[in-house]
Amino acid sequence: MVEPEMTYATLDDVMDLAERFLSYIASRVLETRQEELKTLERDTSKLESIIPPFPRLHYDDAVKMLHEGFEQGAMENKFEWGGDLGAPDESFLSSKYDRPVMVHHYPAVVKAFYMKRDPEHEDYALGVDVLAPEGYGEVIGGGERATSVEFLEQQMRRTACRKKPSNGSRSAPLCSVPHSGFGMGIDAARPGCAASSTCAKRFRSHGCCIG
Repeated sequence: MVEPEMTYATLDDVMDLAERFLSYIASRVLETRQEELKTLERDTSKLESIIPPFPRLHYDDAVKMLHEGFEQGAMENKFEWGGDLGAPDESFLSSKYDRPVMVHHYPAVVKAFYMKRDPEHEDYALGVDVLAPEGYGEVIGGGERATSVEFLEQQMRRTACRKKPSNGSRSAPLCSVPHSGFGMGIDAARPGCAASSTCAKRFRSHGCCIG
């Protein structure tokens, strides 16, 4: 897992860095792992398309797309606003783009308690999930972190989370300067490069890193 945290960074900064991370990974794989890609019979044009800018899709717009997909018979179940995206939903959305797509401003109730709320729309969290193309699902998740002690304590009570004492200090590590970050799963990003989760695991087990 790669987990950068950035002081004084916003949601837009998180999305910008996520773009650069994934674009760099794709370009390095193309540059240094041609033999492995040939062995996997990987369509390298899919990797070549992973360049900024990535599409940025508000959660509400993603829901509209899912509803249209259901009406067209492309989705088995109708997605309900307010829920988190499942694997079929992510696959459908990512199939509409030739590069990763960023879904942002999820309802706060489906995101981590420490996610900062949108000051203009308190029901939304300032977070983002990056969905890989070809149906490989979420590879990055993150956003802005809440820095208000009062808000975090309220959220911990709401989620039945108990705060541990920290040397008598009332503030937890999250309560600091404005900051943002994300987590990128290495094992989540790797299959997208290999175009096969089975082959990616096989290469990894033989000590060959394609990422």
